[in-house]
Amino acid sequence: MTRLSAAIAAVLLFATGAPSIAQEAATQATPAQEDMTLAAAIAGDWRAPANVARDRYRHPAETLAFFGVKPTDTVIEINPSGGWYSELLAPWLRAGGRYVAAVPASGRESPLKAKFAAAPARYGRAQWLDYDGKAPAFGGAGSADAVLTFRNVHNWVAAGTADAYFKAFFDALKPGGTLGVVDHRAKPGTDLDAMKASGYLTEALVIETATRAGFVLEAKSEANANPADDARHPNGVWTLPPTNRHEAADDAKYQAIGESDRMTLRFRKPG
Repeated sequence: MTRLSAAIAAVLLFATGAPSIAQEAATQATPAQEDMTLAAAIAGDWRAPANVARDRYRHPAETLAFFGVKPTDTVIEINPSGGWYSELLAPWLRAGGRYVAAVPASGRESPLKAKFAAAPARYGRAQWLDYDGKAPAFGGAGSADAVLTFRNVHNWVAAGTADAYFKAFFDALKPGGTLGVVDHRAKPGTDLDAMKASGYLTEALVIETATRAGFVLEAKSEANANPADDARHPNGVWTLPPTNRHEAADDAKYQAIGESDRMTLRFRKPG
């Protein structure tokens, strides 16, 4: 069995937030919706071409399989930004689970929110959760089966808020729930100031932060590893694609490296 077919054999989820739409997902699905698979979501013609081009760096099938989410789960994605994973999770999990996009309240209309509203047949049951970035909380206590965060932890470390976020993840998860983390990986022994400046974090720092919040590290995956990335670039991780903060003359060099080397960690809330 290939990595992709093994990954697609595992199932994913849908998250928590506004309870009013929650029960609809389980009771109003059409047969076509029930037949949605992760493979179909990844191949969906609604996905932005720029997002599809990044599949080779983000490995969605392998990553979601490693996190072990199921289509009946309640899942919260933290700071989905432009919705790279939303394009996959919300349609795939529409019928049997709940997908919640948790975003810091800013007072501005989110392009992702507008994207959801423009395609109700695809995103109409997706939940939206605005939270206070200074005091994060993600729905009711013990309400989520999984919390997923992709390339966000380095921002919280730089802002000094990582402990508050991980505590909020712990509170939101059911006993036995999963926290899935993907982030840029620094070399072991990198000091904190260098991590803050570069956007790369050591696995040890992330594991220590999660452990302080009460989590247990369950497993690591190399699904998003990139051996070509040495994590030493003039503008940190932002030197590489997709940000490409480098001189035009160096473009070929950084395109050859590709996106960052990333850790992929699965934590469990005891229970």
